[in-house]
Amino acid sequence: MVRKILKYGEPVLEQKAEAVIEFDTPELREVIADMWETMYAAKGVGLAAPQIGIAQRISVIDISVGEDETKKIVVINPEIASAEGKQTGEEGCLSIPGFREPVTRANKVAVRARNHRGEPIEFCAEELLARAFQHEIDHLNGILFINHLSTLKRDIIRRKIKKLQKAGEWD
Repeated sequence: MVRKILKYGEPVLEQKAEAVIEFDTPELREVIADMWETMYAAKGVGLAAPQIGIAQRISVIDISVGEDETKKIVVINPEIASAEGKQTGEEGCLSIPGFREPVTRANKVAVRARNHRGEPIEFCAEELLARAFQHEIDHLNGILFINHLSTLKRDIIRRKIKKLQKAGEWD
């Protein structure tokens, strides 16, 4: 089921999500399936559970945008174990549609997480996949990509969003 993606301004997007403690349940499988459907419908490369109103540490990532089944990644309770290098690239967010800005992140990350069965998994990622992991893990920590921008750029985006909210164009 495609769920509504919450937009900037919803409190759950700026709160740290809770760790998942029950794995391999029908509810967890349903949430993950819905996250895939929702992300693909929105043409995204990643989606965190808080973006659909679920304050749990679950993310789905597919940098192939549905083109390659082997690229699908589900991470539960993920954490970045190490990070190195730097890359700057344009980022957007399904919860902040219409806005894209350059963001500097680590070029390479090692990520530890659990799969849907609760088994430990690890990834070493570079470039776009590293960026996607960092972006999604930020979501789980209540951090949006605009938090990585200068105060001036962030304020400009916030003002534009306020105008859209007043005009009823930000639901």
